[in-house]
Order: sequence, then C-alpha cells, then structure tokens
Amino acid sequence: MPRERRRRLKKGQRRELIEDAASALFAEHGYAGTRIEQIAAAAGVTKQLLYQHFPSKKALHMALLAKHRDELLAGLAENMATPGPLAERLPRVLDRWFAYVEEHPYALAMLFRDTTGDPEVQAFYRELQASARRANVALLRAEPELEVSDEQIEPLAEFARSATTGLALWWADHPDVPRATVVDVTARMLARGLGVGPSDGTKD
Repeated sequence: MPRERRRRLKKGQRRELIEDAASALFAEHGYAGTRIEQIAAAAGVTKQLLYQHFPSKKALHMALLAKHRDELLAGLAENMATPGPLAERLPRVLDRWFAYVEEHPYALAMLFRDTTGDPEVQAFYRELQASARRANVALLRAEPELEVSDEQIEPLAEFARSATTGLALWWADHPDVPRATVVDVTARMLARGLGVGPSDGTKD
C-alpha cells in the first residue's frame, strides 16, 4: 500500500518530499554527516529515484539554499511594499520573517550556518549575504520617509541584515522566548537605527 501511494505522487510532490527530508537532515546532522541513503529513506524514495531529481548531494544542498533564500527575500520585499508608515510596517515585516524561520528551523540552520567546508558552498554563502544586503539597500532607497546618505545606506543595510539573522540564530537556541518578543525587540532596534518612530513602544 505505501508503494502505491508513493507511485501516485506527482513529480513536484515527490521533489518536495525529498527537499523537506534533506533540509531536516542537513540541519540536524550537518552536510558531511548526512548521506544520500538517509535522505532517500526519510523521503520514502529509492536512491536512484532521488538522483533523477538531484544529480548529487551537493546539488540538492545548493538547490535548498537557493530555495530558502528566494522565499525569505520575496517575503521581505512583498511585506515592505504594503501601504502604511515604515514604523508600522516594520513589525509586520519582521513577524513574517521570524515566522518563516520558526516554521522552517532547518532553513535557518542551512542558510546561516555553513557546515560543508566546500569552497563553492562557501562562495554561495558570501553571495547570499551580499544579495540580502543589496535587497536591503534597494528597500531603504525606496522608502520616502528615510533620508540616508549614500555613505550610510550600505552600513545600515548590513546592520539590518546581520542584526536580524544574528537574533534569529540566538532565538533558535532560546525557543522559550515568544516570537512576539523577538519581533518587538528587533522592530524597536531597527526603528531607532533608521530614525523612524516611535521606536520605544510609546505613541506621540
């Protein structure tokens, strides 16, 4: 019976099962500690079938990194584009961001903790940081409320990137802290850094 159910899965559904299984295993055991056989078993497919979707463990790992990067950046851009003052949008944007890493803890571990030692993957991590910084720069430039000089905008973009990812990694080790608290702290800090208010939870 299980085999019949697996046979009825569409190609996209089977690929998603493989990606979910691989993400969880990579996050728990690291890249080197995860074998293709383990991923195939966790996904309920044969190793040969897995290779029809991904030619190697490295290709699977890189595809997952790109997928989670794109989903996080797309969510950030979508929420920043909603109407309203920046001080009001920030908590919503951050809640969506932290909700993603809460719902996909393996994505957090994969995106922000390199466990491979592979030069190509390390280059991807550097590009990941650069692309997130570029996205933040573009979003900051598009904000009519902000008056930021050219020499300040990239440091501000990096501040926003490193602060949110750093706190997300800390939160992963302190899961008892409510998401609302993490969002509130981050929103106040970023609002203060960007010079938009109120940043202390009070109203004018």
